[in-house]
Amino acid sequence: MTSTIVQQKQGSNSFGRPKMMENRAFDYIYDKNYHLSNQTDHQFQAIKSQSGNTNIHLQPNYRTMFSELQHHPRFTLQLKNNLVLPNHMNQDWPGKQNYSREKLILQKLMTGDQSINIPSVVYENHDLDGKDRHKFAKKPIIPFINAIPPYVVLDTIRSQDQDQQRLKESNRPQTSYAKTIGTQTDYRDGEAQTDPYTPEYVVKPGEQPELLTLITLANGRGLPVGLAEVEMIERARAKRAWEATLPPINDPSQWEKRLKMMTEMERKEWMFREKEIEEIQNMRMELLKKMLRDREENQAGILAKKLDKLWVKKQKEKDAKIKKLRAENIKNIRKLIKKRENPKSELKKRNIIEEYSNFESDTYAPLTRVGYFPDKNADNYVVKNRYLDTYQGLLELEASLPHYVLQLKIDPPKRNQHTQDGYLKRKYREEKRLEDIHSNLLAIKEQKKTEEKPLRFLKLIEKPVPRPPTPRIDIPDPEEEEKELAIIYLQKIIRGKAIQNMMYDGKQEKLVLIKEVSSTHALQTVDQSNTKLYKQKVLTLQRQRHLTNQAEDLKDEVLQNLEGETVCDMLDFLSKELIRLQEERRIHAFAMLAERQRRMREAEESGLRQVEERRRREDDEIFKQMLKTQQDCVETYLEDCILETIDQVADEEARKEVHEMANKINDVAYEVEKTRSAVESEEIVAELVHGFLIPEAQKEVYRQQIKSKQEPYLMAAHKEIYSETNKALSNSNNETSDD
Repeated sequence: MTSTIVQQKQGSNSFGRPKMMENRAFDYIYDKNYHLSNQTDHQFQAIKSQSGNTNIHLQPNYRTMFSELQHHPRFTLQLKNNLVLPNHMNQDWPGKQNYSREKLILQKLMTGDQSINIPSVVYENHDLDGKDRHKFAKKPIIPFINAIPPYVVLDTIRSQDQDQQRLKESNRPQTSYAKTIGTQTDYRDGEAQTDPYTPEYVVKPGEQPELLTLITLANGRGLPVGLAEVEMIERARAKRAWEATLPPINDPSQWEKRLKMMTEMERKEWMFREKEIEEIQNMRMELLKKMLRDREENQAGILAKKLDKLWVKKQKEKDAKIKKLRAENIKNIRKLIKKRENPKSELKKRNIIEEYSNFESDTYAPLTRVGYFPDKNADNYVVKNRYLDTYQGLLELEASLPHYVLQLKIDPPKRNQHTQDGYLKRKYREEKRLEDIHSNLLAIKEQKKTEEKPLRFLKLIEKPVPRPPTPRIDIPDPEEEEKELAIIYLQKIIRGKAIQNMMYDGKQEKLVLIKEVSSTHALQTVDQSNTKLYKQKVLTLQRQRHLTNQAEDLKDEVLQNLEGETVCDMLDFLSKELIRLQEERRIHAFAMLAERQRRMREAEESGLRQVEERRRREDDEIFKQMLKTQQDCVETYLEDCILETIDQVADEEARKEVHEMANKINDVAYEVEKTRSAVESEEIVAELVHGFLIPEAQKEVYRQQIKSKQEPYLMAAHKEIYSETNKALSNSNNETSDD
């Protein structure tokens, strides 16, 4: 299958996801790597190739080419078969031969019929000396002239190991020339392959391999094999072994033994089946318990969510009520303060001078509750940008900024400590004085450092004690070392197991003494307290066990009630079904009697009915033939009318175009005639005769020939049509006369 990647540009500097071009129309025939699973897919692909978009063409309607109306379309869709395969190409499904062969193999295996002939596989012939020679060529491995550089010193120990390895390889058996590296299915992996590939196989005559008993297993239905499948295989093996031990059926003296063995096997199978049913019921019961537990947990969770939701709602209502009460309280307090400031309720005139002179008045600091909001439009000045509000935007903004913006380098301003005249400024004099003092102190410290005096006497240099030689150990063989470690580990395991067994045996032998010692020590005060605690723990455990037993009994009681209800419903349903079945049988018996009476009556009236039906069929046939002839006549008349109108319209249009063309030609001819000579006139006449008169005469001759050829066919058609109509009319007249 060939695919083409088309890269489309989606903007100034970004590219979108590449699109995959569709398959070619006949890839399922030409492409050897294009495999289809069955004949249906091959036919579907063939239909798809013939009805693709490449075969659909737009045919414009010239009369309504520029129309926008729905009932006058500008074009029509036409299907043209542009893609046609050559005649020498085989268009059948390639896997048809292999499919029929596999079908015969399965039929032979299932039926055991050895008379079925399986066709052999026909392989493709290769021309080794011709066009297929390149398929069997291989690049030779040419060794280097200097395999080992002259400046390399070989390791003798490693070379000896290599010689031993070569000797071992030379003594091993010869490797086969062909190796199976992998397998490839006959089906396309990208299509609907679901089952793994199964290689072909052939069974020898007279043999029945055990593996063929698992042919019913498939992927998802027994494969891959689990514990249940393994148990089933073991049971099948045991049953085959039991069948081999059965007495022969052709020996009458062994029939009783055979019957007894078969009865015993049947009893075992029924017991196994009952056990399976019991296990399935237990599994279902556990599943039901789990479902009930999950349902209770879900209900508890839903109830908790409802309670939380209700609690949140009540909290919100409480907060809203408290907020409202606080607002009313503040409002009432404010009213009381205003009333206390003006107890007489006198109206005061506004003093503008006092308001503007007092910076705490409403003129400078108006109250928000009055209706003034100083930061009303503060959001208009807030910068809202994706690059500043999100982390991803900040990363994009940082990536888009240049390098010098992110790494700022600020040079500190140089301080001008001197005036224009060269004097030190007053504010820097103290700093300069302190710097001079610091430098003087550092110079004094450096002078105080005494230099080391040269040595007056020689010193003894002691030589270090020489190191002993490094001990070396021979490196053992890695394989031998691994074996030794494995043996040591195995010995440790065996010793530990032996010590464990010895301790266990000693404990079992001295168990009586251990119990006696524990009982004597229990008489002590500390041990007595421990025994009391242990007694209390045992009592609590017994109490808990009792409670759990009660809970389990309660569950069992509930389950038994449920089972009783289901059994009652089932028995009720079965009794009703039995009554319904009896009523249905009784109704069926009545229906059979009624059917019998109806058939007897029909048999009595069948003669008259057949005559009436035959006459009705004849009348219907006559009516159909007459109606058909009338419809044919109407259709031919309409066709003639349409053709005549088309010819008439075409004739009128042609006449108009001819008149227009003739006027143009006359104008040109008059202009040319004024300047032409006699020879040019004769050439024009000759061209007109050769271009118009001679072709018209030939056309008339052809028309006469075609008409003479069509006359016998028209006469035969008229004869057939009128003979049938005459026969139908004569038959209808005879029947009317008989009636």
